Amino acid sequence: MTLDQWLSLGLLALALVLFAWGRFRHDVVALIVLIGVAVTGLVPPDQLVSGFGHPAVITVAAVLVVSRAMKSAGVIDVLARYIEPFTKTAFLQMTVLTGVCAVASAFMNNVGALAVLLPVALASAEERGRPPALLLMPLAFGSILGGMMTLIGTPPNIIISTIRAQTLGEPYGMFDFSYVGVPVAVAGLLFIALIGWRLIPKERKGGISPDQLFQISDYIVEARVREKSKLIGKRMAHVAQITGEAVVITGKVNADGQIETPEPWRPLAHNDILILKADPKDLEPLIDELGVEVVTDRSRKEDEENGEEKDRGKELRFTEAMVTPDSPLLGRGAATLELRSGYQLALMAIARMGEQIRRRLHNVRFQPGDVLLLQQRGEDQSELIADLGLLPLPERGLNLGQQRKALLAVVIFAGAIALSMFGILPIAVAFIAAIVCYLATGILKLRELYSHIDWPVIVLLGGMIPLGTALEISGTTTLLAGSLLGLTSELPVWALLALVMIVTMFLSDIINNAATALIMAPLAIAIAAGLDVNPDPFLMSVAIGASCAFLTPIGHQSNTLVMAPGGYRFSDYWRMGLPLEALIVLIAVPLLMVAWPL
Repeated sequence: MTLDQWLSLGLLALALVLFAWGRFRHDVVALIVLIGVAVTGLVPPDQLVSGFGHPAVITVAAVLVVSRAMKSAGVIDVLARYIEPFTKTAFLQMTVLTGVCAVASAFMNNVGALAVLLPVALASAEERGRPPALLLMPLAFGSILGGMMTLIGTPPNIIISTIRAQTLGEPYGMFDFSYVGVPVAVAGLLFIALIGWRLIPKERKGGISPDQLFQISDYIVEARVREKSKLIGKRMAHVAQITGEAVVITGKVNADGQIETPEPWRPLAHNDILILKADPKDLEPLIDELGVEVVTDRSRKEDEENGEEKDRGKELRFTEAMVTPDSPLLGRGAATLELRSGYQLALMAIARMGEQIRRRLHNVRFQPGDVLLLQQRGEDQSELIADLGLLPLPERGLNLGQQRKALLAVVIFAGAIALSMFGILPIAVAFIAAIVCYLATGILKLRELYSHIDWPVIVLLGGMIPLGTALEISGTTTLLAGSLLGLTSELPVWALLALVMIVTMFLSDIINNAATALIMAPLAIAIAAGLDVNPDPFLMSVAIGASCAFLTPIGHQSNTLVMAPGGYRFSDYWRMGLPLEALIVLIAVPLLMVAWPL
């Protein structure tokens, strides 16, 4: 092995370790890798940032914006209106919701499709008296399965198509992925509807009812004792008699700002800050009857600056919202939330499934799936909440504002697909043309255009592409393929196809699926070249495998999004995900051999 090959392998190993560790965001890991490629000189300087102009990156960005336009136009909401008659039985409810999500995910970003249908599923579960856990994991898995059916269904398909164009001279068409993707998705949906949901732990299916989705014990609230509070002079041991079971005092903030366990016989005083566990519906009675106020980051600063306290109890208007995986608030806290909202929103409480929050609210950093209790100031702030990447829950009506434009949005989308299918325009240019049409018709707003792009994904792709180039230039990809072929020389081709798919599935479960595609697609082409066979079945094997992140909640954003409202634990996913992945391998490999002959 040459020095460049050792360096390339070292950077690849570093990337895999950092991705699996999860300490840094995927885009940050990609930038670390990009710097490593630059320092080691594995790629010429003029090609180091060429990944950001790569056709796959431009296409992914365009698809994300088009997906947002379809969502804004109410396309999915129109479909959701027709779901209600099919929710009478649990089987029909699950099948229809999951099927609609899968079909929508084939033509728009799968996380976007799930985000629209998630509140519909929660409302439907509440109306029918069924636990959300029965619907949400199948819904998330359906969105992932739907993405593998078309070129634009998921970023890995776009990446693999672009790599094929660079290597073999021609990209995949819009529906080339459908030959295998559709049968696999249908089989997966049937498995979920008939067998898979039964593998969800019984305590999830029966332990969380819709009206207990956000339980009292999940909310952590800070409250300050006001001047005329009836709690003043009362000992901590006697407070429970006043508050009842609805509110529990779990701690008290001392003079140094640290949380301490309250002493049972210590009397409460004016301006004491208490740490409470309470349900949102109990907050207003708490404020009015006990004479306390919820402490927000903004109110804390105002009091520090002005040395006075204001009666904000009457101003409270509550909204529950979930932090989505692409929210700009990830890794940030209450101060950022209030600043970016122009102080129209204030954090009052936070719920995090499976983790007890032991820090003060203004020190908590938001994670995907966190459920926030927000105070809205002034008029309805629905658009502002959406702009911050927050999903209002659970009482969210369908977005009917632009449904009259749903048909127009579909016509524009179909036109872009037609331009691409008939070779009139490359798919990236066709989708950019669609975006211009959406802007011209008012479906998209110009000021919101770039906010709809998932920039961490774009940075991830732009940063990882130079590593793929380094692996190619140094001959590391060919070396790895040769080593693998040497170890598996006695295996038939179909077994190698299955092996490539399984390895890709494993990587996709622990690192980002787009990064998995960037790593595995060149390797698949090199393996096919070593066998002197058609590379298409191997590339499609990577495409299928990269879309199968069913074993963990961190493997795909859809899995992360349903974890909190479904009440799932980390270990719940593999129960349904493992047999689903095994089924996909058994079905996909023979279909690949038929649809893409060697």
